[in-house]
Amino acid sequence: MKLFISDLHLQEDRPALTAAFLRFVDERAVHARQLYLLGDLFEYWAGDDDLDTPFHRQIVAALRGLAGRGVELFWIAGNRDFLVGEAFAQAAGLTLLPETWVIEDHGRRIVLVHGDAQCTDDVNYMAFRAQVRQPAWQQQFLAMPLAQRKQIIAGLRDNSRKDQAGKSYDIMDVTPQAIAAVFEQTGSTVMIHGHTHRPALHAMAGRLRYVLPDWEPERTPPRGGWIAIGEDGAITRHALDGALLA
Repeated sequence: MKLFISDLHLQEDRPALTAAFLRFVDERAVHARQLYLLGDLFEYWAGDDDLDTPFHRQIVAALRGLAGRGVELFWIAGNRDFLVGEAFAQAAGLTLLPETWVIEDHGRRIVLVHGDAQCTDDVNYMAFRAQVRQPAWQQQFLAMPLAQRKQIIAGLRDNSRKDQAGKSYDIMDVTPQAIAAVFEQTGSTVMIHGHTHRPALHAMAGRLRYVLPDWEPERTPPRGGWIAIGEDGAITRHALDGALLA
């Protein structure tokens, strides 16, 4: 069985969210062959030199525990945690993947992305994304003291919230043209992604696009869940309590 999650936005001041993730690890992921983390596992990641906080050690230990029990872990960076590097990967026992990755399963090509690169109508975000994904920018940023980086990230998050308040939902969603391009470029018939916080299954011209949910277990009813591909090849969507979704 393969499991796919994204957009947990783990952070120390949301203990219910951390508890939900740890339950998922202990009760669900431990039975999988592979777990794919498709971006924004963390609310933010300031650099691998932030690995030693108690909160980050707890999350890394949970992932390392899965790897130690034979679960293969794979990571695609999100827009919040794209600065995760090899030190984190080694500590957690996972493999870093490029931002577009194709797996073969039961004769199907399934493409995995985070989803932010396909929000091409959000021109301001796409320009920001292009800047911060440049190796030179990242090298310069990671050379700053950790405390300074966290201050900058806090400012960016605040600006992002204000910016999103003035944007339409359509602008912040993936565009049909960008999705079609990924399908064409990869020769895939199935896509799994997150980022948009709009969990759904979209069927289009013989292709299927699964959108992962974000996790908010504090809400009533709780929000969150995962996608699974069973040993028989069936793709299923699951709510946070494990219930099957249509």
